[in-house]
Amino acid sequence: MKRFIAKLLILCISIGLCIGGLAGCGTDKEVSTTKEQESEQEITEEQVEETEEQTVSFSLPDGPEEAEIYIEPIPDISDDFIRGMDASSVLVNEKSGAVYYNYEGEVQDVFMTMAQSGVNYIRLRVWNDPYDENGNGYGGGNNDVATAIELGQRATKYGMKVCIDFHYSDFWADPKRQHAPKAWEGMNADEKSDALYEFTRESLSEILDAGVNVGMVQIGNEINNGMSGETQTPAVMKLLDAGSRAVREIAEQYEKEIQVALHYTNIEETDKINSIAVDLQNYNIDYDIFALSYYPFWDGTNENMQTVAKNIQDKYGKQVVIAETSYCYTSEDGDGSGNSFDGVEDLVEGYAATVQSQASMIRDICAAANSAGVLGIFYWEGTWIPVGPADKDNSPLWEEFGSGWASSYASDYDPEDAGLYYGGCSWDNQAMFDFEGHPLASLNVFKYLKYGATAPLAIDSIPEVHVSCDVGGEIKLPETIDVIYNDRSANAQTTVIWDETQLAAIDTENGGTYEIIGLLEDGTKTTCYLDVKMINHVQNPGFEDADTSMWKVSYEGSSNPTDFQVKADDAYTGETAFHFWSENSDMDFSIEQELTDLEPGTYQLSVYSQGGDMSEDSQLELFAITSSGEQTASFMVTSWADWKNPSIPEIKVTDGKLIIGVRMKCNAKSWGTVDDFTLNRISD
Repeated sequence: MKRFIAKLLILCISIGLCIGGLAGCGTDKEVSTTKEQESEQEITEEQVEETEEQTVSFSLPDGPEEAEIYIEPIPDISDDFIRGMDASSVLVNEKSGAVYYNYEGEVQDVFMTMAQSGVNYIRLRVWNDPYDENGNGYGGGNNDVATAIELGQRATKYGMKVCIDFHYSDFWADPKRQHAPKAWEGMNADEKSDALYEFTRESLSEILDAGVNVGMVQIGNEINNGMSGETQTPAVMKLLDAGSRAVREIAEQYEKEIQVALHYTNIEETDKINSIAVDLQNYNIDYDIFALSYYPFWDGTNENMQTVAKNIQDKYGKQVVIAETSYCYTSEDGDGSGNSFDGVEDLVEGYAATVQSQASMIRDICAAANSAGVLGIFYWEGTWIPVGPADKDNSPLWEEFGSGWASSYASDYDPEDAGLYYGGCSWDNQAMFDFEGHPLASLNVFKYLKYGATAPLAIDSIPEVHVSCDVGGEIKLPETIDVIYNDRSANAQTTVIWDETQLAAIDTENGGTYEIIGLLEDGTKTTCYLDVKMINHVQNPGFEDADTSMWKVSYEGSSNPTDFQVKADDAYTGETAFHFWSENSDMDFSIEQELTDLEPGTYQLSVYSQGGDMSEDSQLELFAITSSGEQTASFMVTSWADWKNPSIPEIKVTDGKLIIGVRMKCNAKSWGTVDDFTLNRISD
């Protein structure tokens, strides 16, 4: 390929010389190529090959810098420490109309901006064939080999190495799903290993021929529970061996140093991680790097991550890299599709949903990783920004260009996940660019790791103050609260004065949530959230108890389209919710609970529900039945994690009896969950 490009350029140069000669002479004399010109052409060929290897590089600071964020230095960190970024969705985002800027507000190649910010490695996922039979992309970046080449060339141009992350699937691969590519359906493990070997060789050759500076190749993605449809250890090991052999052979052929990485997650399950490492050793799998996903809000502590990394290095002699990590900079949703990590109830203690905290978290992970001898980290999808505002229907863009996490076209390939929950980006609040594409100050954490960055002392966040009391109880608010500063000085006790007028207006005889404004010593405002607790009379209201006998489920048809699903992502709180889904049949069902011995009075009822793909004639309603009749509140669910909260505000109970519940009539392939019933007595 390089020789072909060089010859093509030489031909263009030759034509240019001829034209230039004609113009210079101003006659129609025959132009001949002299030996001197031939010599110039030969030199040009050499220069072309050299030029192809040239890149635009940016140096790291040689000392601390003043910045918008404060970063504590890691003095012993190497300049070669992997300061990586997964940028797999850039191309489809740009096709969807997203624009990336530099720090001066000018439009600029996002790869250049990342390189200027200290990123030295780009990770790119590769799926075998992420398209349906009609050429419609599955979404999530539509990351085939061609996409990896285009993105990899841009990364290479700015001096960054590239890690190719082969999923060996046509779509997402992770512990929950490891689907074989469509082209490998019906193959046994031996046939798949041959196919994987050929796919790896051909794909990697094509990527290298395109000039991409590949430094690492992942054989599989988060393969704890299998790979390419195989779950048994011997079969998985065959696949890993085939992939590794292919990389080694291509690396030798191209005279490239390419490290082989194997990627796992759930590192909080240390015994399972160790057993995986034992299997790899027993099967003599040839690899260099044991790659780990580590999300601090899901996967335990930095200390546990260090323990796992050191164990892999010490016992098995393998290097370790953090293949995926991230943190949020805001709790807002940028595209109306909900966030995987909401940045409210799931924050890591000591780190807020702010730009400073995002930078501090990544710095602290890097410090812990460096201390444990880890090669470095890859931040996951820091460029995956919204392609439209949250108050707009962006689904046409997600469907056409694949810029959401999944399109509807993926439903045939991945019916149990993408087929139910396809939509936009759930990661936009964890990007390192804002919703409009401007780089955040936190992106510069990568270039500040060694020498740090200084900034004026400022409050980064004030942990939320929550106080509760029973109905009729006494309100006690704290006199001092903890404040977190940008230099991470936590537990700085600061006096706070609460608004007496707001306090006096609270009627504790009525339950509810109240907000009281407080002023810190420097005039900074904070808020205390007071919860006057009312009794919830519903038994097992969120279905967290295994005993669900107090709930009666009724349905029409031969099969029950409902279940009590244990899946935290689909629950409003906790891990369990009442779930519904039917592949082929319309649904008509209800869930209800009968209450007796209620104190006479007026009650209010509410519930949470989310879901989607409802037809216009679907009927969803919350109901309450007393001796006087039935009351209902209709509602509609529209998308994943867009929780609706229908309520019936006044229910008169005179004889102590009440039936509450939800009933639904909805179309096949619609889906959703119901969670957290609340029934409170509000007055006599």
